[in-house]
Amino acid sequence: MSRTPAARAAVPPFAVMSILGRVAELRASGRDVISLCAGEPSSGAPSDVRRAMADLMTGVVPLGYTETFGIRPLREAIAGHYARWYGFELDPASVAVTTGSSGAFTLAFLAAFDAGDRVALARPGYPAYRNILTALGCRVVELDCGPAQRFQPDVAMLARAHAEAPLAGLVLASPANPTGTMVAPEQLAAVAAWCRDAGVRLVSDEIYHGITSAGGIGDCAWSHDRGALVVSSFSKYWGMTGWRLGWCLVPEDLLAAFDALAGNFALCAPVPAQHAAVAAFTDRSYVEAATAVETFADARRVLLESLPELGWGAVAPADGAFYVYAELGEALGGYADSVAWCAALLESEGVAVTPGTDFDEVSGATAIRISLAAGPEAVGAALVRIRRFQQR
Repeated sequence: MSRTPAARAAVPPFAVMSILGRVAELRASGRDVISLCAGEPSSGAPSDVRRAMADLMTGVVPLGYTETFGIRPLREAIAGHYARWYGFELDPASVAVTTGSSGAFTLAFLAAFDAGDRVALARPGYPAYRNILTALGCRVVELDCGPAQRFQPDVAMLARAHAEAPLAGLVLASPANPTGTMVAPEQLAAVAAWCRDAGVRLVSDEIYHGITSAGGIGDCAWSHDRGALVVSSFSKYWGMTGWRLGWCLVPEDLLAAFDALAGNFALCAPVPAQHAAVAAFTDRSYVEAATAVETFADARRVLLESLPELGWGAVAPADGAFYVYAELGEALGGYADSVAWCAALLESEGVAVTPGTDFDEVSGATAIRISLAAGPEAVGAALVRIRRFQQR
């Protein structure tokens, strides 16, 4: 009897990770590669966090298992963060610290949805939503969100999808990956109210909050509905990708289920990272993170100012996050699709960007996503190489 992978494992790989693997290979061979494919801030963790980690490694703090939802000082600090940024109070008992936002999404989907449930999300969108839900046996309902909807779903779209067959959930990201578009507070309020009235569980991805092109933070779903699941992370605003630490605000009716799942899946989030991350909420850490956000804005400006000479097509309105999602238009040239274009760019010029097919399997073959997280100098240098590549 032959052994084969489970059917649930038949999800496409995350192209960004494959590209990063090729970047590593090229760099190991001596090539100079500029990577604009991953959403990974170059700033790294704030200095107070790094100092706290150094102290942990030479101190006597026990680093064994913590409570499933994380150490109390960190959960209290996260609750204080919501009071500071959004002006509302929450019980630290509703905060679950997780192994990155990825762990939070897996636990949230398991706690809220059964196999066969229909869960809606925007297309283009972050591929892990679709792939995790698919692996869990849920039925993904992709909402075709183009420029007319500013790449974000609205109540009318949700109502139509719900009328076809009842939805169990909606995953909403603001700012969104890959487009960077945001949902205005009044639109989020309307979507949250519709979800509540329709019995649809809202899962709000807020990991890019604080990273906006026009200032501000972003609007939290718990400002409108405490029945939503809110996912956030230390990875983006605080530049702590490799620390693998995120969190989820868990509504009261899902607390017991979320806790049981978390205890079985991971026991607890990485413990040294938990202790050090308390220092992410110092005044200095907020200032350092905000300074890094300014570099993303500078990189965005460098790219947008170059668009006319690049000859690309339509560009999504990058309200926040640190991405630009663009149609290549005539710049696609003789390449079959953006996958081939990105591969050729990497091999010939040593610039890594992500094809749109990672985010939109229907219409992404002519689009690319550029990450601005490496900063304006890296983006500027990459643009020189991209122009040279397109001129050949």
